[in-house]
Amino acid sequence: MPLQLTQICTSPPTPVADRLYLTADDRQRSLGQGTSAQGVFYQWRLPRGTVLWSESYLGTPQGDRWVQILASPEPVLTVTSSDPLHLLQAAYHLGNRHVALEITLHYLRLSPDPVLLHLLRDHLQMTVVEEVAPFFPLLGAYHSHHSHS
Repeated sequence: MPLQLTQICTSPPTPVADRLYLTADDRQRSLGQGTSAQGVFYQWRLPRGTVLWSESYLGTPQGDRWVQILASPEPVLTVTSSDPLHLLQAAYHLGNRHVALEITLHYLRLSPDPVLLHLLRDHLQMTVVEEVAPFFPLLGAYHSHHSHS
C-alpha cells in the first residue's frame, strides 16, 4: 500500500526523509504516484490545479514525513540560436501551437516531437539537440501555482 502524501510546502518543519523525482507532466498532476529514491512507493492527493515545482515538499497527512520533489531528467529537444531574435521567433511559432515550452534567455526546451523538430531545424534553421534533461515548462498565464522556488 502506498504512503499517502497530502500536504505541500516550500520548507518542511521536520527533516526531509526521501526524494521523489518526477517528470514535468507528473509535477502537474494533483493525483499521482511514484517510487522514491529510497524505493518507497508514494501516492499524492493534492488540491486540484496544484503544481509541484522542483524542490517543493510533500508531507503525510500527519506531517511526520516529508519528501522533496525534484525534476527527473526526461527526453527533450533543446533549441538554441546564435541570434536571440531567431530564438524569440521560434518561441512565437511554438506558442502558436500551444506547445509546453521552457523558455530561457539562451535556449528553448520542449518534449520530443518529430514534426516540431523538422520545423525548428529545417524551416527556422535552429540548432536542436535531442537530450535527456530536467524540463520546466511554463504554465499558462491563468494557471495558479504553488511554491515555486
